[in-house]
Amino acid sequence: MGAQPPTHRSVSAITPTASLRQLIDSLNREQRRNQELLASLGFALRSFTNLSRFLELVPLLTCRLVEAEGAILLTLRSDGSLWREQLHGSASSRCAELLRMLAGLQDKDLDREAGDELMASRLDQLVRRQLGDVQLFGTSVVAKNRQRGRLYVFSSDPQYSWSEVRRRHVQLVADQTAVAIENELLLEQMRQHQRVDQQLSIGGEIQAQLLPDRCPVIEGVELAARCRPAFQVGGDYYDFIPTKPQLTGKRREQGRWALVMGDVMGKGIPAGLLMTLLRGMLRAEVLTGLAPDQILHDLNQLAQEDLAHSNRFVTLFYSEYDPRTRLLRFSNAAHNPPLIWRRQGHSVERLDAPGLLIGLQADADYGCEQVQLEPGDVLLFYTDGVTEASGIGGDRFDEERLMRALLAICKLGVGAQEILDQLFARLDRFVGAGRQLEDDASVVVLKVKEEVVLPSL
Repeated sequence: MGAQPPTHRSVSAITPTASLRQLIDSLNREQRRNQELLASLGFALRSFTNLSRFLELVPLLTCRLVEAEGAILLTLRSDGSLWREQLHGSASSRCAELLRMLAGLQDKDLDREAGDELMASRLDQLVRRQLGDVQLFGTSVVAKNRQRGRLYVFSSDPQYSWSEVRRRHVQLVADQTAVAIENELLLEQMRQHQRVDQQLSIGGEIQAQLLPDRCPVIEGVELAARCRPAFQVGGDYYDFIPTKPQLTGKRREQGRWALVMGDVMGKGIPAGLLMTLLRGMLRAEVLTGLAPDQILHDLNQLAQEDLAHSNRFVTLFYSEYDPRTRLLRFSNAAHNPPLIWRRQGHSVERLDAPGLLIGLQADADYGCEQVQLEPGDVLLFYTDGVTEASGIGGDRFDEERLMRALLAICKLGVGAQEILDQLFARLDRFVGAGRQLEDDASVVVLKVKEEVVLPSL
């Protein structure tokens, strides 16, 4: 028998199969296209260092992704205002008109103060009114629970519909856009912090240059000093000032020296600036040759106006040491009294004199005291960052603990630098490993050299 012609039943069975295959192929192509578009957006997110370039792509890729007529991206600044420099749309005349309208809006027109939801509703109304009768979908660009903008996609085709897949695709683009905006804001904050850190570093370098880079040579004594600021710029101040700077060599070493320890209330740049101002005033006062109490009196009057404007005060211990007589004269403007270790009695005493803070009262008077230093005696100047240092248990290092530490170290018969090093080592152990001091801590150690006693013949 010859071949039979195909029946009507076999033809009808082949046609649906071919149609289904074509539909599957079409869906696969669309899926691959969408994946490629989303991958392109992801690549741009990873690669672009310019936020504007990335945001320009968002409306264009969104339109192709969901086969829409146009798309508009509205971005908001960190304070919630419209970021007019970052309004982007796809290549459409309707988008261009809409962008011009939005760029001309005032912040008061957007109900920004009413919150994110009401502002989004207000934007939706404005966009819908401008576009007219279109199939419109809008979603928020959200990062860290804060609205960073709105993404609108539209089509004037009445047959166009917003399926769940298309909505998810638009939302995915909005989420990636939020990541890009958030990254840019974080980078800007980092750049600002870097600029501040750079300024602080410069300020710290300048301040470090104003503090003595090394202790001077003064006949008959050993000196050691250290300032450890809590921040890069601090308010502690110590200085060694020759009362007759014109002297040189041996005469300079034997001349009278001003030994100063001060502390501007507060920390950071403001305290550092006031400390710098005070340093210049004090150095000028020392050249007058006046007694310590008169120098503090005049300094207080000179600094009164500047300190009043800053609402800060200064504590200052001012002393003058004469190497020829080993006599120390001093006055105190409410600073932590220095400690003196007496070699003969193996005891620790406080050096103090009456006086108010610098900048507190214009007509303040200051007392003047003096003490005779003996060979082997140790004098310790310090700021309250030492005694107020907090330990792991919350207690303070306090003056009593400092006196006991000084007593124990001085009994060892070590030099000024070793005394300083051991004091800071004890302070660090008390505060705890890896913990930062809460306030600037400065210490100056003066040790009178012990006289050489020749053996009797």
